[in-house]
Amino acid sequence: MPLYGYIGILIIIVAEILLFSGVKIVGIYFTPLVWTGYILFVDALNFKLYKNSLIKTRSSEFLLMLPWSVICWLIFEAYNFHLKNWYYIGLPESAIARTIGYVWSFATIFPAILETTQLVSPLFEKVKKKPSSTTDKKLSTYFVFGVIFLVVPLLLPSEIASYLFALVWVGFAFLLEPVNYKLGGQSLFREFENGKLTTLLSLFLAGLICGILWEFWNYWAIGKWIYTVPIPFAGPKIFEMPLLGFLGFPAFAVEVYSMQNFLITILRKTQKLAELFGVV
Repeated sequence: MPLYGYIGILIIIVAEILLFSGVKIVGIYFTPLVWTGYILFVDALNFKLYKNSLIKTRSSEFLLMLPWSVICWLIFEAYNFHLKNWYYIGLPESAIARTIGYVWSFATIFPAILETTQLVSPLFEKVKKKPSSTTDKKLSTYFVFGVIFLVVPLLLPSEIASYLFALVWVGFAFLLEPVNYKLGGQSLFREFENGKLTTLLSLFLAGLICGILWEFWNYWAIGKWIYTVPIPFAGPKIFEMPLLGFLGFPAFAVEVYSMQNFLITILRKTQKLAELFGVV
């Protein structure tokens, strides 16, 4: 395994020790610290197992993923201004220090999900389904539902919209998967056409794994998020998340996949156009 994988494990262990030793700065930045360690470790593990990983063999994609992860999560933060489903506590008073924490934390989201997806994907390689055709009508239907899911919560008062965040957790997948397919990019629809469920099931499991780790590590941190889920039957809290809320993580993983593929597809299309017109 590459050396940085062991460094990742060390970062997690040392961060845990310092957190419980009362080192405040580690408690404030605990989330981005442990997730940096996690990403390094899982990437190295992917390279060891499959000779393919984001950092080691697809470094350009990895570097693009970091700012894109921040940008995409800020979209969800913008939704939260209206839906008010979570808030943060224990953050630094300095605006610069807070911004560093935000950007660092948000940049780890996409790599964590997609590294974990690659790690668990062999578990589902043999899972088959009946091949399904992808028609324009099906793509249009998914796209329209995506628009509805993403627009409706913004049109309703906050006290009502706060119950509808589940729509946002699936809306971008419904919106972007048809777009990715039509633009010739990577899409779950292509797997469905071939009778495969590997990526979808891998994303579901990766989302659940990362969700549990997010909530576990967040529970002990000083700088952390608190949920204000208004649903009375959401179940008991596991760490800071009501039990029902964990269903959102598998769906969110699919959105991460769709959003990342959308970026890659657009960049490739742009590059091809530039080459066609002799720009590059």
